[in-house]
Amino acid sequence: MGKRYFCDYCDRSFQDNLHNRKKHLNGVQHLRAKRVWYDLFRDAAAILQEEQTKKPCRKFLQTGQCDFGSNCRFSHMTEQDLEKLSAQVQGEKRLKELQREGADIPPGTIEDWLDKRAQRLSAARSNSALPEKPAPFQYPPGWPPVQELPPSLQAPPPGGWPVPPNLQWG
Repeated sequence: MGKRYFCDYCDRSFQDNLHNRKKHLNGVQHLRAKRVWYDLFRDAAAILQEEQTKKPCRKFLQTGQCDFGSNCRFSHMTEQDLEKLSAQVQGEKRLKELQREGADIPPGTIEDWLDKRAQRLSAARSNSALPEKPAPFQYPPGWPPVQELPPSLQAPPPGGWPVPPNLQWG
């Protein structure tokens, strides 16, 4: 059967020889897939500049879909998307300027992250209609009966473990 060449961009394989590889690497499908892959890593300023030069896609604005998808030569970004992208570019520029000036920019602290997490969780709880109850423990099926479990896996007695009077920890 011979060796096979697998193209990660196109997610397909074919017999590996000079003719097939050249034909594939110069093909329209491969070039489009390669462009889409590298577009994922472009910076926001380049994307903003490109999108501002394009005219809006009428079909996408009317229906929310476009038959050409990522290959469309018109812009699929709304005004809000362009504003968000512009704000992101401005933020990146300010950050670069601060770094050039030598200002110390502390990374996000764990306290900031915990505060944001607490706010998200409280918002999620306030949005849910029913308060969440912890799920009761379910004994896994297939385990031996509770009485046959070793002491380390058995639940403690209701009053706790009895402590011998002469016990000294060491």
